[in-house]
Amino acid sequence: MRINAPQDGQSTTAPAPVSKGRGLAVTGGFFTNRRIHRILTLAGLRPSLVPPKSAAGVLAWGMSPYAKRAEQIALRHSLPLIRVEEAFLRGLQPGRSGEAPLGLVIDHSGIYFDARRPSDLETLLRHNPLDDAALLNRARAVVARMQRNHISKFSATDPNLPAPPAGYVLVIDQTQNDASIAGAMANKSHFTEMLATARADHPHARILVKTHPETRHGYRMGHFSTDPMHGFDANMTLVDSNHSPWVLLEGAIAVYTVSSTMGFEAILAGHRPVTFGAPFYAGWGLTDDRLGPIARRGRTLSRAQLAAAALILYPTWYDPHHDRLCEVEAVLGHLEARARAWREDRDGYTAYRISKWKRAHMRRFFHGPLHFASGTATAATTGRPMVWAAHSERTEHLLRVEDGFIRSNGLGAQLIPPLSLICDDLGIHYDPSRPSRLEVLITAASPLPEALRGRVEDLIHLIRKQGITKYGLSSPITPALPPRDDRVRVLIAGQVSDDASIRHGAGEIRNDLALIEAARIRFPEACLIYKPHPDVIAGLRRGGADAAGLVDHIITAGSPAKLLDEVDRVMTISSTFGFEALLRGVPVTTAGMPFYAGWGLTDDLLPRPERRKGVQPDLLSLTHAALIAYPRYYDPVINSPCSVEVAIARMADMPRRGTVLALMDRLNRLRKAL
Repeated sequence: MRINAPQDGQSTTAPAPVSKGRGLAVTGGFFTNRRIHRILTLAGLRPSLVPPKSAAGVLAWGMSPYAKRAEQIALRHSLPLIRVEEAFLRGLQPGRSGEAPLGLVIDHSGIYFDARRPSDLETLLRHNPLDDAALLNRARAVVARMQRNHISKFSATDPNLPAPPAGYVLVIDQTQNDASIAGAMANKSHFTEMLATARADHPHARILVKTHPETRHGYRMGHFSTDPMHGFDANMTLVDSNHSPWVLLEGAIAVYTVSSTMGFEAILAGHRPVTFGAPFYAGWGLTDDRLGPIARRGRTLSRAQLAAAALILYPTWYDPHHDRLCEVEAVLGHLEARARAWREDRDGYTAYRISKWKRAHMRRFFHGPLHFASGTATAATTGRPMVWAAHSERTEHLLRVEDGFIRSNGLGAQLIPPLSLICDDLGIHYDPSRPSRLEVLITAASPLPEALRGRVEDLIHLIRKQGITKYGLSSPITPALPPRDDRVRVLIAGQVSDDASIRHGAGEIRNDLALIEAARIRFPEACLIYKPHPDVIAGLRRGGADAAGLVDHIITAGSPAKLLDEVDRVMTISSTFGFEALLRGVPVTTAGMPFYAGWGLTDDLLPRPERRKGVQPDLLSLTHAALIAYPRYYDPVINSPCSVEVAIARMADMPRRGTVLALMDRLNRLRKAL
């Protein structure tokens, strides 16, 4: 098979883009999906029912049957034809599930899956230099995130399903009559040939045939079944389970496809798939093309170049949290959060000893069945048993829930619901007497892969720039401090007296007064500045110390983030404020053993647990584990799981924050009174 000259008089270069701001003639389908209509409108290609003589062009949905009418209108009125399709990261489920897409490809010359004529993607792959180092590094980081978090075109998969024993040949099925098959100049017979060739090439290997998600859901038929009439024998297995494509690709010794998007993912996973059609990723030196060379695609590309074009330059991506177009990284953040919630929540929970005011928020936060119960948590429940960590018993198979390290615009004691929660299946981060899931994540992230470091660096920069602390945006007021002298400034971060992190993670120093006395001994010449816990200052929790005469200054108001800019060291028992200091480059001394201590990043008065010896995470590894991998985040605006970046944006997007918090505080006080 040779693909040479374009057909139907098409040019080999993309036509000039349609003038934005003018209406585009369309068929009715572009109005039934609000998300598609919105993405096109934001891209300047607003669907409209204007007469063709007044239109700037005509929109067609891929190569669907409805596209025929659009093609006829464009031809009759000499209008540009723009083909639209879903991008390569669609969402959790196939489109027939009703889920809206997160991106579109908007092609002015063809469509990526139709090799019979050039597309904008093919033009990019043929003519764009694709040699920008920053672009290629972005592409590598995107691929690394997809693999690490098991994100693919349809991400409602279970990475924890037991994988078949490695060493098999993976054959990828597709749905019958899919437009991408005809567009790749293939047909049903090519699937039969593909299976026979895979068996001939690997006569002693097991053959795994992966069905399409739409086939597994019963939406459309595939090409294969276990019927011997389809060529199946005892050495072949039809895989219609919910495995992650990345898991299946990892165990494969060879991959065969006609034109599936999973063939593209196989390339990203390091394979050189065998193709029996002409998909967009074939013909660039990255595939074994059994049906002949694709002469029009004679260029040799790297995996990073292919990923850069297909995932960064070609699609138009949409951010549902901010209702705007975005880069692919924002879509990955959204997909990672939603896929994690789907995977963890789909079997449901039974929650024990949860305060009544927390229950409504937890129902929104957890997207599976959630039942509340009283009594002692046991494993014999509907769904997985969970309990608020402060009330946790040492019970196996118990999920302990706690606020995350970036919590909310306001204090938990004010009954303000959190934007993040931690769900720990091993222990809890503030109890160093036993392992926690956070410890495991810190160890696994040490060292953090290079492709993931850029996101963490950006996150730390964002936290510093926005002045983010655990309880949201800092006050704009700079705390009043005495004039600087030659002494080192040590900030003593107080805690509430009954805090769980003190009960479980402190040594002999267990209150603010003892901490102040220890600070004076350890730093006898320093200027000591004492900051009681916000809950204590607000009169909501017990704690604090009568520090007059023991310290040089006491801070009760102003921005904690700005305060960190004015001190040389922080000393605390186990406060999260110590972690916030590390994020801002301030040295920290701990009198307890919080999650960020014992790794070589802090000056610790207590000996580190044996589990933390021999591991030397840097700040980026610690931050990735603590702020990305460990917590889950929730966007109350669109009622959806979200990334840490979106949670921070929700804090920053509240110009009337003070008024809102005042109203919420009044409401919560009324709740307490009832």
